[in-house]
Amino acid sequence: MSITIKPVRFTENGFMTEPFALGGEGAEGLDPNVKYRSCLQNWVIDTGSEVILVDTGLPAEFPDAAPTADAAIYLGSKINTYLEALADLGYKPEQVSKILITHKHADHTGELRAFPNAQIICSAAEAEADEIKPFHPTVATFADGPYYEFPASQRIAEGVTYLPAPGHTTGNCIVAVETDGLFYLIHGDVTYTDVAFYRNKLSVVFDDKAAARETLDRCRAFCAARPTVWLGTHTPEALESLEQHRVVDLANPPAVIPPGEIVFKTPTGKYICSVCGYVYDPAEHDGVAFADLPADWRCPRCKQPKEKFNRA
Repeated sequence: MSITIKPVRFTENGFMTEPFALGGEGAEGLDPNVKYRSCLQNWVIDTGSEVILVDTGLPAEFPDAAPTADAAIYLGSKINTYLEALADLGYKPEQVSKILITHKHADHTGELRAFPNAQIICSAAEAEADEIKPFHPTVATFADGPYYEFPASQRIAEGVTYLPAPGHTTGNCIVAVETDGLFYLIHGDVTYTDVAFYRNKLSVVFDDKAAARETLDRCRAFCAARPTVWLGTHTPEALESLEQHRVVDLANPPAVIPPGEIVFKTPTGKYICSVCGYVYDPAEHDGVAFADLPADWRCPRCKQPKEKFNRA
């Protein structure tokens, strides 16, 4: 049986700075003026008998962020809403049978509300998150034994396996697909750019640094041992790897393509959490500007500090 994987693309032409992309275990020697490409996509797995989603994008009402000069990451300009992008691939929400959630953040769970027939599957830790709990998800048991380098797994369908991969969030997961002699690891945010994966660097966003390091090591060992295509959420490198069926060769990383010309915009006064998508709007907080919030203020949703916010 041949399985088809397709990207659900909804932003393009973004960027991330080198300290954000590679600085999770220390930013010494990293240059904030160096930028890597960024974008936003999630994934469809079509087994021929069912349609499985890996994550469900941003909510349609999510505002565009502004690419400002001091942004650590800009996810790009909107191409479509998630549902419009899914429709462009030829799928209706009613066709989706399962949704596998990598983790709770808004760019991965924003349209869970749109799939009336889908079984939503996530880890126990993510099932308690505000973004997921209202949808009464099925909690994965991971009772199907080890899967190569991964100590636990859950078989979702023939050729599709769900794997715990903690670190980015406590209950973070990835999805392995086996088809046509290749493996595909759909990983959400284990790394934000493939440059980090090849250079064995953590990006700066994680709940548990030790677990994030262990997961990255495990993923790299998996890819070193068998022909694997590495598919993430925040980089066009994943789109290119899928199109070319480009397997990971840790000793020979692909050439790094710089972002195109960046046109910075005038900020609106709103700020968006780069981790979970929470929007801070001064108009909803008695006119208090983001800059005037206390230094120890944290995102009400995911508890990240102020420096993880970008201007909108």
